[in-house]
Amino acid sequence: QVQLVESGGGLVQTGGSLRLSCEASGVGGRFVEMGWYRQAPGKQREVVALIKRGVSTELADSVKGRFTIYRNDGHSAVYLRMNFLRPEDTAVYYCKANFGGNDYWGQGTQVTVSP
Repeated sequence: QVQLVESGGGLVQTGGSLRLSCEASGVGGRFVEMGWYRQAPGKQREVVALIKRGVSTELADSVKGRFTIYRNDGHSAVYLRMNFLRPEDTAVYYCKANFGGNDYWGQGTQVTVSP
């Protein structure tokens, strides 16, 4: 059973930085993609950044130029470097992975950006 463990969330001031980590264990299928989603109070969950097989990445327009997604060589961990954070980035951030065509979700980590 694949498990995703996230870490790195916290409280930061506007303009600050955080790095989120997501480590997968129990992986048995082929890597398809890993990425980050977020959900703010009262809003739908939205995609933030994805990294797909190979090196292609996708970033939401709202985070382009500020966030970077990358993974380790073993395809078992993905990271989200978040710079120039804004209050509107406040949300619970979820790691999602697809291995062998199956989706897996982490438990979420809170990111709070104070004005």
